[in-house]
Amino acid sequence: MKMKKLLCVSLSVFMIASFVGCKKEAETLKFGMGVYTEVSKASSAEADANGQGKVTTNVAVVTVDAAGKIVACELDAADATVAYTGDGKAVANESFATKYELGDAYNMVAYGGAVKEWYEQADAFEDVVCGKTLDEVKALVAGEDKGTEEVINAGCTITIAEFVKAIEKAYNNAVASDVTAEHTVKLGVSTAQSCKDAAEEADGQNQLETTFLAVAVDADGKVVAATSDCVQVKFTFDATGASTYDLTKAVSSKKEAGANYGMSAYGTDLNGDGVVKEWNEQAAAFDAACVGKTTGEIASLMGADSYGNADLQAAGCTIVVDGFVKAAAKLK
Repeated sequence: MKMKKLLCVSLSVFMIASFVGCKKEAETLKFGMGVYTEVSKASSAEADANGQGKVTTNVAVVTVDAAGKIVACELDAADATVAYTGDGKAVANESFATKYELGDAYNMVAYGGAVKEWYEQADAFEDVVCGKTLDEVKALVAGEDKGTEEVINAGCTITIAEFVKAIEKAYNNAVASDVTAEHTVKLGVSTAQSCKDAAEEADGQNQLETTFLAVAVDADGKVVAATSDCVQVKFTFDATGASTYDLTKAVSSKKEAGANYGMSAYGTDLNGDGVVKEWNEQAAAFDAACVGKTTGEIASLMGADSYGNADLQAAGCTIVVDGFVKAAAKLK
């Protein structure tokens, strides 16, 4: 009897070991972010109105499986308008919030006659996108840049063309990662403004710099993968408030600019090793430093004067990182 019990226990252990050994590991996914920016206005000041600049950046974060299908998607849009006066003075905004952050205060239901608010419509479109390939997502755009019946029936009646352009960039930017379908994808966006009044010898500027940080976190809230980017738009104007901004030029993000951003040529060598990395390389160093931290711990990467701490600078990120940290604080 004792030998039979021992045999049963041994067989059970063998079966459990076999099951564990044969258990399929979770599929790792590609992870990427894309930003699509449009400057829709750069007007001159008039006698009864300030000049204005308006910029909208749609951002998408996706995970993609081996079959090329989107597993998770997060969307948001940073929509900001700045102003300058007829005597060439930049007007500072009180604050900036994304469309998602505004929530019910975006007032699409109250003033736009919509059934759902913007953030609810974005959520609905995210749900439609999941499970589709990029080509299938692009096919969701119908007349007037709105969605097909599938999209509208899901509760998304706003225009989606900009979403799709951001998703396409995110999809194409996606790289192999340790992210699985069990991880949670989060997105944070932070906008900063800097103003300079115009003078007779130099244009003024009202600059917007929007920083994006996307992460995937595990059940313990630790970052498994991170990716960041930034879009900078400088609205320029002369001493009479006349716009000098070129509306015909395309706006690239700093990561998209790559070597053309020019940081290697004009940046500051804080480490004293004679090497200044490009912005995209420095941002990648910040992204790597986020891995293993909770989203709250990302703030510890910032040291004195808004630059990175000593370890981050040693890793090659010598740029100001407060934009990243502020975006991390807004991760949703």
